[in-house]
Amino acid sequence: SEAAKLVDRAAAYEPADAIALAKKTATAKFDETIEVHIRTGCDGRHAEQQIRGAVVLPHGTGKTVRVLVFAKGAKADEALAAGADFVGGEELIPKIQNDNWFEFDVVVVLGPKGLMPNPKAGTVTMDVTKAVNDIKAGKIEYRLDKTNIIHVPIGKASFTEEQLSDNFQAIMDAIVKAKPSSLKGAYLRSVVLTSTMGPG
Repeated sequence: SEAAKLVDRAAAYEPADAIALAKKTATAKFDETIEVHIRTGCDGRHAEQQIRGAVVLPHGTGKTVRVLVFAKGAKADEALAAGADFVGGEELIPKIQNDNWFEFDVVVVLGPKGLMPNPKAGTVTMDVTKAVNDIKAGKIEYRLDKTNIIHVPIGKASFTEEQLSDNFQAIMDAIVKAKPSSLKGAYLRSVVLTSTMGPG
């Protein structure tokens, strides 16, 4: 509640001021994540208004991402060389299913173009080196939730204001570009910055 007093709920802040405030109000004992919550005027029930994509944050997310790659042979070697944490074939499936092994954050599947799941997120690819490098560098996915809000991390409270600002700009540029052409009315209704435990 002390932190909340520093925020004027009626004011619309410039991004730089909002970032400074989010940093200042992150007072928990751990390095809080700084997040952006974007309320859109889209209706995600219509396929053409669904927003989904991925962007590499210039300064990363501040989080170490553990990558699992399903690959064999030369592609497996390439994945390991690129810094994948775990690489294997179908022998990993029972380990995940039966042993509840989930010590990874992102899965990359090697496959020809046009294969399911979603190639937009870059997790089905033939270019395993790029996929692993992008993820390790701080690639994040963004998409509308059921209430047409996009929730994304832009870094940690320990980041400098400049780093957070660059990351914020990168995500906003990507989302502005992704505006559906069929949308009538306001696209971005509100953009809120917050830290994990802090006020918006």
